[in-house]
Amino acid sequence: MALGSTFAALRHRNYRIWAGAGFVSVIGTWMQVLGVNWYVLSATGSATSMGLAVLLQALPTLLLSVWGGALADRLPAKPLLIGAQAAHACLAAGLAVVAITGAGGLPAIFAISLVTGAVSAIEGPVAGRWASTLVDRESLGNALALGSLTNSAGRILGMSVGAVVVAAVGPALLFLINAVSFVAVVAALFAVRDRERHAGEPAATDPAPATGGVRAGFRYLLRQPVVLVALALSFVLGSLGRNYQVTMAAMSDGPLHGGASGYGLLSTVFAVGTVLGALVAARRRELGYGMLVGAGLLASVLQIVAGLAPGTMSFAAVILPVAAAAVIIDTTVGARAQLDTDYAMRGRVLAALAVTGSVSAAVGAPLLGWLSEHAGPRQTLVLAGAVTAVATAVAAMALDRLRDGRVRRRVTLAMAAPAVRRPVHRVAATAARIVRPATTAAATTAAATTAAVAPTATTATAVAPRRALPVGGPPSGLRLAGLRPGSGRLRSSQAVRAADECAGCAPPRRRRPRLTGGSRKAAHLADCPCSD
Repeated sequence: MALGSTFAALRHRNYRIWAGAGFVSVIGTWMQVLGVNWYVLSATGSATSMGLAVLLQALPTLLLSVWGGALADRLPAKPLLIGAQAAHACLAAGLAVVAITGAGGLPAIFAISLVTGAVSAIEGPVAGRWASTLVDRESLGNALALGSLTNSAGRILGMSVGAVVVAAVGPALLFLINAVSFVAVVAALFAVRDRERHAGEPAATDPAPATGGVRAGFRYLLRQPVVLVALALSFVLGSLGRNYQVTMAAMSDGPLHGGASGYGLLSTVFAVGTVLGALVAARRRELGYGMLVGAGLLASVLQIVAGLAPGTMSFAAVILPVAAAAVIIDTTVGARAQLDTDYAMRGRVLAALAVTGSVSAAVGAPLLGWLSEHAGPRQTLVLAGAVTAVATAVAAMALDRLRDGRVRRRVTLAMAAPAVRRPVHRVAATAARIVRPATTAAATTAAATTAAVAPTATTATAVAPRRALPVGGPPSGLRLAGLRPGSGRLRSSQAVRAADECAGCAPPRRRRPRLTGGSRKAAHLADCPCSD
């Protein structure tokens, strides 16, 4: 596809404004994440305390996302988003005050992290539903892929710049930068033209949109088996195949002997892979379930290979496409969850998607850590890759059955097509004509010679003798079986068979139009004296 198709969603003015503001906000968000981790680690010297701060930001997603989805489907999005940005800015400013003055200490940091997670849980489905109205239906998949690209690039830039800033002046400046970044989002919300937004349309096969709150959303999802299978596959791949922050650390500290520098290198390579995956997804005209299954199988097989990698560089080379496949999986699931569901339920569907991602991270991270500690990092990667490969294959069969068995019908038609059978029969028949037993060839030659020299009472035309073939059959590669009388040129095996089927007579010598196949045989039998 052309490069312009990779960024097709940017043709929409509203999406350009929103994507630019989102990129600024993502950079500030990852600066704040780095600042919080650095502050907690410096104050306590405990990685467990740092992990608690991360957990407090992710925990509200499990509890409040479904309510955020219901609000997204029932209330206007713009006021909710403006209120969420204002709350984020105030919370970031509060973190800056704590970092500068020390007031409240760690309890204040933990409390602000918890409230920040709650605001994000409500904001996520609202922002997703809002963004889907900034492009048309055909560009939605491309917009989601570009959103993944924005998040990946913003994460790399935010973490890189944040590391320099925190080492120079401390985490307080990072919190202030993040507070200011939300101003860009509020400005973008006011700059978006409502008349150019695209109203959502229900899918053609969907029933009438359900009404109500959270329970209505769950009832609707239970009637969407294809989306449920995609979410289930996303959960398995996310829990066992994408928690590489755990497995990369275990491999670097264990069999790879890379240490902290090796872990930093692997994290950078993984981030670059996410950018490449977003670009690949953006270049796709349509993100379908075949893309989801293919990326899942690729990631699973490469995860097994990663467990067998001998060194840090070979492990990094395998991690790069795994990260790309992970972004493709996330983008495809997000696109299908929105395109294959009713617009009136989109907020609650996005909330279910967010909950699936959070639960997969919460379940997979400790499970992979426990397996790495007791079974070994290499064995963990191989086992998890095998499980995800089987799950992907099962999901592929389920999706094919739910979608009217399209793949199965194509395979059946391809196997039963005449174009597949005819060459096999033709080759077998040709081989049977060429490779003849020696006795058959000798008997045929003797019979032809006897018929040629014997006098005939009923006709004055003598049968032209055939040249004897060597004992053992014709030379290798010879596909012709006789000579045209008096010309010295080989004639085709079809003409020889037509002559052999007549009891001892020869074809007429007069010139005829060139005939092929059954026409030659019919013309010969019509002129043959023996046919009387």
